[in-house]
Amino acid sequence: MNNPSGPYPGRQLFLGLTPAEEPCFAYLVTGRSPESRQRKAIAIENTVRIGPLGNTPYDPLRHYTAVKYDSSTGIAAVSNGIQTEAIYETYKLLFNVGTPATKDIMANLLDGANAEPDSLHTPRIAGAIIINKDNPVFIIGIKTYNSPASAYKLTPKAGQISGISTYKGDFENPEPTHPSAPLSRLEFNGRTSRDLAQYLYDISAATYKGEDIRVCSVGGIYSGSSWDIAIINRY
Repeated sequence: MNNPSGPYPGRQLFLGLTPAEEPCFAYLVTGRSPESRQRKAIAIENTVRIGPLGNTPYDPLRHYTAVKYDSSTGIAAVSNGIQTEAIYETYKLLFNVGTPATKDIMANLLDGANAEPDSLHTPRIAGAIIINKDNPVFIIGIKTYNSPASAYKLTPKAGQISGISTYKGDFENPEPTHPSAPLSRLEFNGRTSRDLAQYLYDISAATYKGEDIRVCSVGGIYSGSSWDIAIINRY
């Protein structure tokens, strides 16, 4: 099976349920340029950060907190940039004061972040999982250049994950994902966070100018008491 967003998804995230009905997420980073590929995912406390290899200078478009989670409440946020922290803190605040988690909040946060200020106007994508006893909330969103942000509340089935990518199309002419485009859906039959990260990494195998485009993938599964996180790095 190939990645449903095509050979170059850019950055991509999925939310859903494992076959055992455990909330889960997966995140993928790919890159066309050597600079984009010189990165790795690093677990630091309750975050996963996309950082440089060696002494590469910090770049806010390539180096960021991709995942932040809280095992005690089950809240998790995942995104492709600076918006991760704001999404996590906002939904955690709402959880603590008993305010319902809605998709409009995600859309407002993404509108504030705007599309990335690069030549492709790369979309901001994000997801949030808010554990609410036996009824977890799954919200996914995207913000593209010159368009209002779109956000969706998901109702996944067991073994199903739904996702969104920054790009769709070929390597030479990647097009930003349109906000109205249907979400990608995958069937996941694994059991562990490592299975989930490996599954997304494997279906995303592709080469550009002789180089593997995959940078890293991250999988997370909430067991009911804690998040279990797994990372696969090319380097």
